[in-house]
Amino acid sequence: MLLNAPEPTMTRSNPAPDRPKADATLLSDEPTIELVISARAGDRLALEALLERCLPPVKRWAHGRLPAHARGALDTGDLVQEAAIHVLARLDKFEPRHVGAMQAYLQTSVVNRIRDEIRRVGRRPETVELTTEPASDATSPLEVAIRGEAYERYRSALTKLRPRDRQMVVARVEMQWSVDQIVQRFRMTSLDAARVAVSRALKRLNAVIKIQ
Repeated sequence: MLLNAPEPTMTRSNPAPDRPKADATLLSDEPTIELVISARAGDRLALEALLERCLPPVKRWAHGRLPAHARGALDTGDLVQEAAIHVLARLDKFEPRHVGAMQAYLQTSVVNRIRDEIRRVGRRPETVELTTEPASDATSPLEVAIRGEAYERYRSALTKLRPRDRQMVVARVEMQWSVDQIVQRFRMTSLDAARVAVSRALKRLNAVIKIQ
């Protein structure tokens, strides 16, 4: 089942009839909002890409946030699945205003589901911090700034980058891949090479945003 996929994959099957034959590589440099728009229109391929992009970082973020006394048949993975189903059922009401909006929307849904579960077992709701945590390496101040950008400015700037730079930005900023994941997915020679490539792509994007 797609919602149980532990990590983003780079392959696709059964493309939607309105799209040419495509895979995740083709979709990987699309801003998340483009996937949301296509998913709203019934594009299953875009919906799958959206799930695989957003769920792994939310699962990492949610890990351990359900208090032990509230865990029973429900674990963090189940909780994230339920929250994602809730979000997808209301995708038409989602209005992203900045680059990290989809992640924040999912995280809020997860927090609400945690509080529901705590209430269900008869305990007072505990405070749950809405903070993001990088998977394995620190998020740079530039990444934080880009994630706070208005979507329209970000989307416009992204289209002006070379395809490779676009893919690096989307992988790091929207898919929230670690540098190690970028090394593997892009078949790079080393962590340092990936860091340099990501840093350059982010700086190029930021430069375009500033002059718009």
